[in-house]
Amino acid sequence: MSPTLPLQRISVTVNGSVMTRDVEPRRHLVDFLREDCELKGAHLGCEHGVCGACTVQLDGRIVRGCLVLAVQADGRRVETVETATPSPRLRALQDAFIARNALQCGYCTPGMLMAALELVEQQPEADREAVRRWISGNCCRCTGYHAIVDAVCDVLALQREGRLPAAEVLA
Repeated sequence: MSPTLPLQRISVTVNGSVMTRDVEPRRHLVDFLREDCELKGAHLGCEHGVCGACTVQLDGRIVRGCLVLAVQADGRRVETVETATPSPRLRALQDAFIARNALQCGYCTPGMLMAALELVEQQPEADREAVRRWISGNCCRCTGYHAIVDAVCDVLALQREGRLPAAEVLA
């Protein structure tokens, strides 16, 4: 039986709401989100940072929630696919995933959407090959990736056509 570690109080802004909780220092961010915040979008897959199912944004950059400790998010901002006010780009990606049937079982979808969102925001001129490289860190066992790439490319095209507002790029 492992010893109980003293709890540490953290405050994390999750999807715009401040969440203050007492957590064990070894608790992972994805467990904090799923169990303490009751947000089930980020999934546990490999628990080694390989599959991308636990991808969320931490201060505007995607991270693997299974590799970040909750205490490392103290005082920081986390965005998940469950955000109550999705950006126009996230909403467009969600719509494109539905239109292109880019989700099947849905297990990878939240992490895939968060990774795609960062691509759309940071590389608006990305082509199909760039999209494939970008999402290569997120595993999907159902779709074969073609529909996912199509959906992301659709949103990139909308953005280039000026049909989506310009993204705020973090420096």
